[in-house]
Amino acid sequence: MKRELLLLGGIASLFIVAACGSTTAGALGGAPAPATATAAPSITPTSVPPPTQIPVAAATATPTPVHANPAPATGTATTLRSVGTLGDILIGPDGDTLYIFLSDTGTKSTCYGSCAQNWPPLTTMGGPRALGGVSQSMLGTTRRDDGALQVTYDGHPLYSFIADGGPGMASGEGIDAFGARWEVIDAAGMAVLK
Repeated sequence: MKRELLLLGGIASLFIVAACGSTTAGALGGAPAPATATAAPSITPTSVPPPTQIPVAAATATPTPVHANPAPATGTATTLRSVGTLGDILIGPDGDTLYIFLSDTGTKSTCYGSCAQNWPPLTTMGGPRALGGVSQSMLGTTRRDDGALQVTYDGHPLYSFIADGGPGMASGEGIDAFGARWEVIDAAGMAVLK
């Protein structure tokens, strides 16, 4: 009985091997099965999709390195400009000369009320931006009593002067008003004395 089962199993295996295709049949010594030719599907020009257009910018874009510097600040800009005999001093976004008030201690402003009307604080909505020789790391902000962010440089709150008629003027330099002197400031964060 075992022998008959083995014989039947062997015959069944041969049928399975023969049905598997030409490669197996060739391996067992039989003739390879003839290959069946199939016609390639015909493609008409209207069935070919148009080529995809790739914008040049997308093709040449390079990834930002992981160690890249953070994006620059987007708030009020501060830069340097040579004004009169004072040399290069800090200038606000409208070209107005910027001043420090020697009465301020640390980053806290002491100029409010009529003082702030005559010496408007330089405020910003975002992080202040350094341009043209101004050190970004020396720029900062301080919160005023009304909640506004005032720009600081090397820890000094910055102001413009209402009597300056426009860019290139520094008529507030060296004035003693509201209890202390007002001075322009250079890129090193030092008061420029004339």
